[in-house]
Amino acid sequence: MSDQAPATNLDAAAPSETLAARDAELQALREELEETNRGVLALYAELDLQAQQLQRATELKGRFLAYMSHEFRTPIASIRSLSRLLIDRVDGPLTNEQERQVAFIQSTATEFAEMVDDLLDLAKVEAGRIDVSPGWFEMVDLFSALRGMFKPVLTNPDVALIFEAPQDVPPLFNDDKKLSQILRNFISNALKFTAKGEVRVSAVQNDDGTITFAVTDTGIGIDPQFHDAIFRDFTQIDSPIQKRLRGTGLGLSLSRHLAELLGGRVSLQSELGVGSTFAVTLPARLQNAAPRPRDGEPA
Repeated sequence: MSDQAPATNLDAAAPSETLAARDAELQALREELEETNRGVLALYAELDLQAQQLQRATELKGRFLAYMSHEFRTPIASIRSLSRLLIDRVDGPLTNEQERQVAFIQSTATEFAEMVDDLLDLAKVEAGRIDVSPGWFEMVDLFSALRGMFKPVLTNPDVALIFEAPQDVPPLFNDDKKLSQILRNFISNALKFTAKGEVRVSAVQNDDGTITFAVTDTGIGIDPQFHDAIFRDFTQIDSPIQKRLRGTGLGLSLSRHLAELLGGRVSLQSELGVGSTFAVTLPARLQNAAPRPRDGEPA
């Protein structure tokens, strides 16, 4: 019996060694997990700090844009008013060359005023300080207002601006002023990049009840690789005609932001050398806004 005792001791030692090895392995895993957790916490802290810094930078940019926009408005308004007085011959007659130069000053000041307005609106959108004021309106009235607005600037006899009569489009409950701003940006761009042909504005009702407003031109077209980027802030397409024209690249970006505020989206279809169609699709009735009764309807 004494010969079997050492074997029994060896058998008892084996499980102890196995347990010790497992304990060591578990301890190593715990330490590794704790290290991983510390790394994750550090990463979260870094991400939180970066988010705060980004928010701070966005707020500073918004305040800067708003401040500069306000500071620019007064001198630009003065330049436009003075040039208008000169063109109206309030201070006496002008030679043909003087009239041409004053008209150039006025058109440039108008472009600057539009850029400032875009900057201010973009700052408001990014800061969440732009209000949506929905109301009932008819498309025919909006198209009529846009037609009158663009009539004075149609200086190219080779380009026609056509507004199609809306067919079976119901009255809309949305923000007509912001929709008008989107369409103005689309039409201005179309006229700017169309040397010959037409710019056509239309509105159709879709099967899902949304309304699509489209501005189609026969201009230079846009390369497909730029279709997504063109709606980003300060984006401009590199083309010969673009280099001759001024702009901030904010109009289309602002239009995208405004469309999203109105519960819709913008889109683009274009082919180089053929033309482009910029469109905005909106709900006929803005969601989360109680439609007020139209004129003549009981409350």
